[in-house]
Amino acid sequence: MPDPAGPLAGTLVVDLTRALAGPHAGMVLADLGARVVKVETPGGGDDTRGWGPPFVEPEGGPGDGSDRQSTYFMSCNRGKESVALDLKSDDGRRYLTALVERADVLLENFRTGVLDRLGFGTERLLELNPRLVVLSITGFGHDGPEGGRAGYDQIAQGEAGLMSITGSGPDDPQRVGTPIADLLAGMTGVHGVLAALLERERTGRGQVVRTSLLASVVGVHAFQGTKWTVAGEVGRAQGNHHPSISPYGLFRCADGSVQIAVGSEGLWKRFCDGFGLDPALEGFATNPERVARREEVVTLVEELFASWSAPDLLARLAEIGVPAGKVRTMDEVYTWEQTASQGLLVDVDHATLGTVTLPGPPLRFFDADGAETTRREHRAPPLLDGDGDAVRAWLNGESLDGDAHREQGA
Repeated sequence: MPDPAGPLAGTLVVDLTRALAGPHAGMVLADLGARVVKVETPGGGDDTRGWGPPFVEPEGGPGDGSDRQSTYFMSCNRGKESVALDLKSDDGRRYLTALVERADVLLENFRTGVLDRLGFGTERLLELNPRLVVLSITGFGHDGPEGGRAGYDQIAQGEAGLMSITGSGPDDPQRVGTPIADLLAGMTGVHGVLAALLERERTGRGQVVRTSLLASVVGVHAFQGTKWTVAGEVGRAQGNHHPSISPYGLFRCADGSVQIAVGSEGLWKRFCDGFGLDPALEGFATNPERVARREEVVTLVEELFASWSAPDLLARLAEIGVPAGKVRTMDEVYTWEQTASQGLLVDVDHATLGTVTLPGPPLRFFDADGAETTRREHRAPPLLDGDGDAVRAWLNGESLDGDAHREQGA
């Protein structure tokens, strides 16, 4: 029977990370039911606490910015507890040692060598806790000629080739609109952590899992990677049209634009039948022909769409069974009934802001009878050291006055 508290209920994660890649990994593990204790620097905390605007403040607050909360921080720290520890002090190291001894997983994204200088290198961590799984995330890898480079998302997007295939054309490199290198590194790290925890069930021992922003982006190059490694062709940005399928992309219509994905010859026939085209039209009958003549295909399709309004066009495409969609703004996404139906909005009780709505976890769980067992309750992103007293009390063997979530982790 699935555990309603989540598949990782009873797992303790110590999160030493900041910014986005590591914190995102920690949040995913928290969503899966783990107890995640975020260790932050006293005074300032995670870098993202200062990243903004936008910031939000509680109603009736002092209005001087002292109580403001970063929405960036809130995007990647749902479900965690926060304890502020100075890891350069004896007291901070003592509490971190106690956490490591109890933990199942430790997350870190320091630059190479920093943890060693603090006295918590890999050997020491696994000496303290041989069952510990350590996830270590860097920008460009832990070794190699550029292993020590600092990693920030946009730099990694460029260095890993992603920007060269994103944009309106080869001379217009663009970053992806979310910090996708960071997010992919966090997601890749979670895959490694879950695999290592599963292997620990067999071996009884933990291990170190390493990934990087570079590795995580290269790992999802997909056909753009094999285009070079196998065919020797360099992929380039070409706007909103697929490099290997046509017609597949964004097309203008009378009052805006729609997206279509004609991903097979069967769909091409449906599309042509639905709009009065001959699917065997010379030079357009097969996908390779259409890709070779993409500009002509775009012109042809947009001429067909010129008299259609976007709503009517989407209705027609749905009627004939051709995959299509609109380009939604972010507010439209979060007010869309389909988004809500998938559990992608969660309400949490924040310590100073009250009830706030956050983007929710992308996974849902069901038992063998089809009943949904997805967790419904989530903790708000924590205030800096907001759980410090309770975490220290627990580590000192004191009572936690019945906090079920923390007792579960303990």
